[in-house]
Amino acid sequence: MDIGLLVLRLLVGLLVAGHGVQKVSFRLGGKGLAGGAAEFRGDGFRGGALTALAAGGAQIGAGLTLAAGALTPPAAAGVIGVMTVALTVKLPHGLWVQNDGYEYPLVLMVLPAVLTLTGPGRWSVDAALGLTPWPVWWTLVAVAGGVGSGLAVRAVLHRPAPTGPGARLRTRPSDTRSGT
Repeated sequence: MDIGLLVLRLLVGLLVAGHGVQKVSFRLGGKGLAGGAAEFRGDGFRGGALTALAAGGAQIGAGLTLAAGALTPPAAAGVIGVMTVALTVKLPHGLWVQNDGYEYPLVLMVLPAVLTLTGPGRWSVDAALGLTPWPVWWTLVAVAGGVGSGLAVRAVLHRPAPTGPGARLRTRPSDTRSGT
């Protein structure tokens, strides 16, 4: 079981951290801070580079902390928070990732919650510091805090899509598909 928890923590944490690195640099296929800012502006968010830095930093920090199994509930809340924002962006496209849906962010929200329920395992910083097992109610705190913070970020930073006459259609390169 401890090996499974270690693999799960490393996979989820490093994927989330890597996604954050992409937001702020040219590493791992990223488009640099300007590309991260453009992505957020394209998704209707204010803040440009500052938003990309905050999101990328949160993903890197929460992802690495989760991978290490350090302060697992707060780390899970951080991952759940950034993935909540991603889910809200992809929600209009439906569930499946083939249609740019929210399937992947949903998985990356649920797995940290599960790690909070199970605990990070024996090979973790939490276990080395004697912080485990975490009480079950921490899972509720992590989920509520993560979802709540993600929705708050969305409410503060997202601009409503323009409506009415003269409203421009927003397209991103990922939205262009052959035959549409």
